[in-house]
This record gives sequence, structure tokens and C-alpha cells, in this order.
Amino acid sequence: MKKLSALDKLFFLLNSVAAALLIFSFVLPYLPPRTFAILSVLSLGVPLLILVNILFGIYWLLKMKRAVFLSLIVLIIGYRYVGSLYKFSGLKMEKNEGQLAVMSYNVRLFNVYDWIEKENIGSRIMDFITEENPDIICFQEFHDDPQAVHTAYPYKYEELSGQRMRHGQAIWSKYPFLSTGSIKFENTANNAIYADIITGNDTLRVYNVHLQSSRINPRAESLDQDGSKRLLKRMSETFEMQQDQAEKVLAHLKDAPYRTVVCGDFNNTAFSYVYKKLKQDFNDTFEYAGKGFGRTFFFRYFPVRIDFIFSHPELVIEGFKSYKIHLSDHYPIMTTLSLDR
Repeated sequence: MKKLSALDKLFFLLNSVAAALLIFSFVLPYLPPRTFAILSVLSLGVPLLILVNILFGIYWLLKMKRAVFLSLIVLIIGYRYVGSLYKFSGLKMEKNEGQLAVMSYNVRLFNVYDWIEKENIGSRIMDFITEENPDIICFQEFHDDPQAVHTAYPYKYEELSGQRMRHGQAIWSKYPFLSTGSIKFENTANNAIYADIITGNDTLRVYNVHLQSSRINPRAESLDQDGSKRLLKRMSETFEMQQDQAEKVLAHLKDAPYRTVVCGDFNNTAFSYVYKKLKQDFNDTFEYAGKGFGRTFFFRYFPVRIDFIFSHPELVIEGFKSYKIHLSDHYPIMTTLSLDR
């Protein structure tokens, strides 16, 4: 440290704080929000902490300082977390005979309140779906938009609620349903739905999960102190609700009679308690076949992945793709799966 300039000593101090926070974040998936609600909020910042530590490592490497080992050691310890943030290589998205393409997409009510300054969002999303041609689509924040009509999906299960405008989750499929159902969440319009889908000689259960939103404004430039306190309190309450909701889904998953795919908007990152609990023995299709950051939510400051597709370990993941089409505050994701045992 004696050989460091005053500026470098300041950077080393900041680096130490960022490294300590990242180390602490590694235990967050094991801390139930119901018990550690405020601490769980830190999980949203893990992608930023990883990027900051990488930048510090590059800075010290360019200056050929031993301080490079601070962030390097922390990143090595959490290499699995880094892999959840960024994948250097993936599998090319190709759909062949015998494979099933599953898409998950939070469509934000098809822009009914004109959040995006574009016209005919519903029909544009349908055009996108025509081009990508998934076999099964899980929509979150769906509603009955007259523009959102697609004849390629004759089998539809939509669980909607609300007085002024009915909205909720939907599963569309090219294959027939054997059964469908809903998992109700308390005191919210969010829920989870499922469909048992007959695919040739097999049946696949698909869950569409929409956990509680923290209602963060991605365009917010700043918050005053009181606003920050209110936001922190609201997010803590949201994470507690997410734990309750995830536990309901887990209880239902235990009785699933078929191989299962779990899709949805978890409104939390891959570094969170609810992600760890819901993933359990499933495969995260992005981690297996994705590439890049896998960004699924529009947040201008750093990439955020809060939408997921998990697959049963007996299903073969053939490909994964994150799309950059900006027709919602979320970006769609799709995976291809082989059903052969």
C-alpha cells in the first residue's frame, strides 16, 4: 500500500468495500426474506457489484499492482455468480424435428397505457411471435388486446382478474391441453398458472409464474432521502411476498405428475433467495445455453436478468436466446428442448 498514490489508495478503499459487499452477497440466496428482508434487497445490486469488481481488477491489472488480487480472488470464489451474469459462449438457437420451443414474455399489458411511444404494440408482438414461431408461449401481464390475436395457437389458457381491465397470465400452445390450473397468491393480482400439454406421445407440465413486483421505475434519475426510505421499505415487503409466493409454487411443484418447465417473471435476480428455491433441481436454460448478459429487463444502468425458463433435468436443452426487441419493459426469452428421454 505504501507504493500507492493517494488516488490509488482511495480506489483501493472503494475496491475493498465493493469486494466485501460482493462476498456478503454470496450468502443472500440462503437468507429467507421473511427473516432478512432488508438484506435481501442487496440481491438486486449483485450484477452491479460484479461489474464494479471486474472494472477494479482491470484497473489494477493495467497499473500492474498487486491490488488486482483483491477483486480477482472474490470473483474466483463467486465464479458461479459471474456465470449467471454473463456467458461467453452459448448454443445456437435452431429448432429441429422432435424439439419444442418455449418462450416467456412479460408483455406489460401490450402497452395499453402508452408507456412506449409506439403504435400497435399488440400486433407488433404478434408479428414477432410469428417470426420466431415458438410452440408454447408464457405471457405475463397479459390482457385482452384486440390486436393480440394469433391463429397459430388454438389452445389458450388465460387466468385474468380485475374490474376496469382484466389482466394476468396466459399460456398459449400449438399442442392440446390435458388439464390447466391456477395457484392463487394472496393480496395481489400476480399468480402462477400451469398447463399439462400433450406433445406427441408425451405430456409436459408448463408453469407460468409471475412473482410480486417491487415497482421500481427504471427511468427514475434520483430519489430524495424520504423517497429512498419508502422504496427500501416497499422492496423489503415485496421480497417477503415473493418468498410466500415461491413457497406456494414449490408446494405445487412437488406433486407435478409430468416432467416440468417453469417459465416466468420472478421480479428478482439469479442471486436471490426465490431464484435459488424455485430453481432447485431444475436447469436454468440461460446458464446452460445462453450467451452474453441475458438481459431481460429494461434498466439503463446495468443489465438485469429477472425472467427465467427452468427445465426438468431429463429434458435436453438445445438452445437459448434473449431478444433485444423493445416492445415492453421486458425482453422475451426462448429455449428449445428435446423431449426424448
